[in-house]
Amino acid sequence: MFTRFRSMPATAMAAVLGCALMTTATPAAAQKKEKPKKEEAAKGKGLTASKGFAPTLKKMTDATTAKDVATLQAALSEGQSSAATPDDKYLVGFYQLQLGILNKDQALQGQGLDVMIESGLTPAENIGVYNFYSGNFAYGAKNYQKAVQRLEAAKAAGSTEAALAPMLMDSYLNAGQVDKGWEIAQAGIAAARAAGTKPSEELFVRPAQAFQKANRTNEMLDVLTMRVQDYPTPATWRNTLYILLQQSGGDKELNLDILRLMRATNSMTQRPEYLEYAGLATEAGYPSEVVALIKHGQNSGAIPKTDTHFGSILESQTPRAASDAAAVAADASKPATLSNPKAARATADALVGAGNAAKAIPLYEAALAASPTDPVIQYRLGVAQALAGQTDAAAASFAKVQGNRQRLAQLWTVRAKAGATPASAPAPAPVS
Repeated sequence: MFTRFRSMPATAMAAVLGCALMTTATPAAAQKKEKPKKEEAAKGKGLTASKGFAPTLKKMTDATTAKDVATLQAALSEGQSSAATPDDKYLVGFYQLQLGILNKDQALQGQGLDVMIESGLTPAENIGVYNFYSGNFAYGAKNYQKAVQRLEAAKAAGSTEAALAPMLMDSYLNAGQVDKGWEIAQAGIAAARAAGTKPSEELFVRPAQAFQKANRTNEMLDVLTMRVQDYPTPATWRNTLYILLQQSGGDKELNLDILRLMRATNSMTQRPEYLEYAGLATEAGYPSEVVALIKHGQNSGAIPKTDTHFGSILESQTPRAASDAAAVAADASKPATLSNPKAARATADALVGAGNAAKAIPLYEAALAASPTDPVIQYRLGVAQALAGQTDAAAASFAKVQGNRQRLAQLWTVRAKAGATPASAPAPAPVS
């Protein structure tokens, strides 16, 4: 489940920011007699308090060192009135930040950071960290446009904060810039994979949610297809394939193929799916597949063995499966079947349903030779190859699939490359 990237607690903030910031502000009395020029101050070599501001600066410095909140608050109020130069105002911003850290007040911390960032006097080595935390606070306040601005500045300044990329991605998504958010997510995914690590699942989930909200279903499915490569769990497969079922438009043959992939990825967990699958396979005339399906559901615990409805289906389909298996085996060995594209495809479909994918491959190839543009034959050839462990051949077949099975072909490619497990492949139906 996605969780928002939380703003950093004040204690951690003080540890990371406080020390770095304290080095930038030096009271005039502690500086060398030869004070730095304004250009040098802008480069972070020092800040010079004006004569009228210097006493207040000392009060703020001493109060911060003593962690005296009340005195610091009073000194800040005085300083805001007496600050006359850009350096003075920068220093007021700095001590606003310190007061915010002491009070655990992120709004005040953000105000202080903004004053320093916008002054143009921020030391170059601190630009990244200042902008990161300003963006962090803006994100926490759901000011996503400002968060984008600050986080992009932090990124440009070379910030290496681990939370920067996901927070920037989410800021863009929440600001309605979905494509930009997805661009950042893709870069993060690619970088993690290149480093040999698994990308954060939020890099997939958040963009998918944004595309769904924008009614951009194809892009959402692109994201979910990438997600199952890194998170090939039954839950992620189910989530993706369930959406495909909703998008199928009631095409029974397509629904059957979607449910077959659900079964192959062990992502069928509910009785209604087994019920629909059994009904479609029975109607299409695949009794061996129906029996294997119900046995699979019973073994996984999705179908109680006491379920009378599935019990009656087993009772009617088991003898049919036995006779059908014998007929299909006989047809598969006949030369006449290979020369008849319609019979070759039907026999191949039955063989795959009965768990004999390898034997189905030459039959699909024969059917495809006669109908080279048929997307269903092309797709099911790839499925048979995948189930038979012919990963490269399956990927090549799936790459040629067009039409409404193209997405399924992409998902089968992911599943094939991930490697099949014996439990995932359809088991042969009992013949006696």
